[in-house]
Amino acid sequence: MGFIPIIILVVFITSLSIYFLLASKGRFLLKSVVTKIKRQEWRFGYSKLKYLRSRFLKTTTIAVLIMAAVIAGNTVSAQVTGSPPVSLKSVSVPEPDNLGDFVKDKVAAIKLGKTLFWDMQVGSDGQTSCASCHFHAGADNRSKNQIAPGLLRINSDGTENPDTVFNVGGLPNYQLKPEDFPFHSDINDVSSSQGVFNTKFVDVTPGNAEDQVKNEPDQVFNVGGINVRRVEPRNTPTVINAVFNFRNFWDGRAQDIFNGVNPFGLRDPNASVVKAENPNQLKFVKVSLNNSSLASQAVGPPLSSFESSADGRTFEEIGDKFGRIDRKSRSASKGKKLPRKLAKKLSRLRPLGKQVVHPQDSVLGADSRWPKPGLKDKTYDQLVKDAFKPEWWKSNQLIQVDAEGRRSFVKKPDNSSETDEYTLSEYNFSLFFGLAVQLYESTLISDNTPYDRFLEGNTTALTEQQQRGKQLFEGKARCIGCHGGLELTNASVSNIKKQRLGTINIPNLRIVFDNGFFNLGVRRTLEDTGVGGQDPFGNPLSESRVAALDKFPLLLGSNPNITVSPNDRIVADGSFKTPGLRNIELTAPYFHNGGYLTLPQVMDFYNRGGDFRPQSALAPLGLSQTEQDDLVAFMKGLTDERVRYDKAPFDHPQLFIPNGHPGGNSTSVINDGTGKATDSLLEIPPVGRNGGSGTPNFLS
Repeated sequence: MGFIPIIILVVFITSLSIYFLLASKGRFLLKSVVTKIKRQEWRFGYSKLKYLRSRFLKTTTIAVLIMAAVIAGNTVSAQVTGSPPVSLKSVSVPEPDNLGDFVKDKVAAIKLGKTLFWDMQVGSDGQTSCASCHFHAGADNRSKNQIAPGLLRINSDGTENPDTVFNVGGLPNYQLKPEDFPFHSDINDVSSSQGVFNTKFVDVTPGNAEDQVKNEPDQVFNVGGINVRRVEPRNTPTVINAVFNFRNFWDGRAQDIFNGVNPFGLRDPNASVVKAENPNQLKFVKVSLNNSSLASQAVGPPLSSFESSADGRTFEEIGDKFGRIDRKSRSASKGKKLPRKLAKKLSRLRPLGKQVVHPQDSVLGADSRWPKPGLKDKTYDQLVKDAFKPEWWKSNQLIQVDAEGRRSFVKKPDNSSETDEYTLSEYNFSLFFGLAVQLYESTLISDNTPYDRFLEGNTTALTEQQQRGKQLFEGKARCIGCHGGLELTNASVSNIKKQRLGTINIPNLRIVFDNGFFNLGVRRTLEDTGVGGQDPFGNPLSESRVAALDKFPLLLGSNPNITVSPNDRIVADGSFKTPGLRNIELTAPYFHNGGYLTLPQVMDFYNRGGDFRPQSALAPLGLSQTEQDDLVAFMKGLTDERVRYDKAPFDHPQLFIPNGHPGGNSTSVINDGTGKATDSLLEIPPVGRNGGSGTPNFLS
């Protein structure tokens, strides 16, 4: 084995021996460690020892030695103590403490949020809505043109090294097949969601759902030189129950504090909105709403030139559509366009003007024009005024933004070609968009699963097999180590508020990590560093690293629960937010790369201890096939039938979604005359409060 690995193993086993003897899961973990030693699976050649010097392998080496202990013991203990669980119904829905400073009528705000979430006119193409990637159990079931290459790959020194080669299917616009899954270890492609074409924003035309754009050649997403829709570099997570997440997006960049402008909260020092002291007196103000990562998440996609639907990922710019980051101030708020351009476009459009709303829609039914599309007697201006307090939209003055981003208040427009002029309602549209969508998504809670009913005392709600699976979930399989609490994720608001930064101590070393974020060895760390990445302002996304820089109060608005010292070892690279598990049977493909198709495949992954084990926080589980089947059965007991059949609050308007491109698969597409491929559109019919037949699962 070599001298250094032996020292590592001796130190590891010695320092954790007491832990193994005392922790409830220690004996099984110790057995896993001994098995690894016997198999000589922890081997290091000269090249690996050299690579160990980089921060990435230092982090992942610690992960393999320590994080399994965190999952097996430290995190579990915080989840299984205290009062016995009731059900998700007993968990308070997180809400900003100061929501009443902004929202006048919550019911009206939910109506606005649902309209914005489903309206195809929001996208720059007049076709893409938030719901385009979140229409099936809050996620996406499309399977054609849903592959992205490894665009987030970096070098060991942190420089970008995107992989633009398509391993699955060979080219874009590929039709996925069941036999493509699970992705093999040599495949770094991602199964995700198609969004918009590569275009450069020019302007909006008020009253026209399609923005003025200039088509740009796409070097990655094209077939025969014809652009196809771009595909995001991470799999689409569900928005159902997302209100319980302390941070949102896989890498946690959507902050708990909403600044009214973009996803980055206090990280953007220049983010501000405008408030009317009275209709003739405006002032720029900074706003801060806690428990609002859903609002932070909601305003990300309209700022992304890569994806105008629900999961924008790129950080090079906030987006050609709504303005780049100001290079001097590193601020997104000084961009010329931002969502205020979207407000100009929507102001003259009928809400949901391309889509039919069911007359029994649980939120929008009373306003439906059935069988005609759109809402009756409503404009977006009116919806905003119904929902929000007048100091955020009522003013006799305009806000001017010149070509350099300088802003001023005026009574009359100057109509200069170098100046954009906005009403107060238009200028603050990001504030309205974020909060309204958050309030709508806060209603999307699936708390009526067989599991919830079992916790409430119905002992027959789960089958005997599912009850065995539940015992495994909480015991031998150690699932609860990451999927704890009634929310079934350690990344929840209730859990993070207790312990924002997690720690574990061994002799002469303390490990620090962002609670709720783990590296499971799904892919190589350098392919996607997850929460180990940076925000657009050069700060770490990892809150542990923010604490190490002594910037916690400045960037996150509070003090950390621990002081992080230079001697601590931070585990962040390759770690991703732990998702909740409700409705998991409906939300394939799985993991941040979408590389697994079925729950049995997922269980096999966990049972073998991940695919990239020196960085994985997992140890092999040693589960029999019967035990794996029991766990899969239990996970199917986490499905809320209202979600399966689109019953209220999961009902929705009609939707037409891009579903790949006709004319072939990856070999040929039809040019629409502008250099873009024509779309195949799939209709999702409108559904009222009583639901419908649902949509099929991914590749089912």
